[in-house]
Amino acid sequence: MSTATQDDIALHRPTVAEVDVFGLTHPGLVRRTNADHFLVAILHRTLRVHVTSLGGGIGPQESESRGFLLLVADGVGGMAGAAEGSARAVTSVAQHLLHATEICSQLASAQESVAVETFREAVTQAHRTLLADAAADEEGRANATTLTMFASFWPRAFVVNVGDSRAYRYRDGALERLTTDQTFAQMMVQAGALSPAGAEKSQLKHMLWSALGSQEVVPDVLVTDVTRRGVVLLCTDGLTNHVSDDEIKAHLASCTSAEETCHKLVDLALERGGQDNVTVVIARVRNNEHRISD
Repeated sequence: MSTATQDDIALHRPTVAEVDVFGLTHPGLVRRTNADHFLVAILHRTLRVHVTSLGGGIGPQESESRGFLLLVADGVGGMAGAAEGSARAVTSVAQHLLHATEICSQLASAQESVAVETFREAVTQAHRTLLADAAADEEGRANATTLTMFASFWPRAFVVNVGDSRAYRYRDGALERLTTDQTFAQMMVQAGALSPAGAEKSQLKHMLWSALGSQEVVPDVLVTDVTRRGVVLLCTDGLTNHVSDDEIKAHLASCTSAEETCHKLVDLALERGGQDNVTVVIARVRNNEHRISD
């Protein structure tokens, strides 16, 4: 009997039971309300049988997962409707993907551009929803929010980002930041007008030039691969304000439980002041400790 190599194992799509995923949010130690929201979802094909003459039914009525969807959103600043804005954005994106052209592994691989456009349109629709909410509000209150999404359709993954919430992937000993902060400070770094160290100290660090429900929204989309190796983390800036990338890397490198690592990272942010709401979502593949490299 032949033994599967690590490369062979990496090619096999994990079952739902093999995927270890967890999300956690906390208001922090300063703010009264929590304007962060997250979503972890599995997309399926389903069949609802209302009535049938078949005595034994028709067998399974839900397919294996078509993909995994991870979302985090952070309502902007002190806006009165910050929590409502992030909730509306997450709900709108999820509903759009549910009712839009069906995305599956075959579409993600064969028609990558179509899949990318589907995700862009989902974010754009959420933006329109928030603008419509503001227009209908008697006081004209805007409910802007960040949104970071990781959508895995084996063997492709799509990372969509608006604002400064982040997506990371730890794989093969390296931590990769899959998103770029859409802040004025980061814009100046990219233009060479500010050093990364200077950006960390700048008042422009938390000033967004792109956000859902604001005057401008520009979704960044990254297409990457999915394997069994690695760990994926999505988070709001309530974590990254207090926990460095090196510390995130160390926690993901030792991760054997998504739930436990989420708690450890949130606790670390709280120990260091918890100045903002903090949200963490982690996903990995648990079998043979080969983790999800989405």
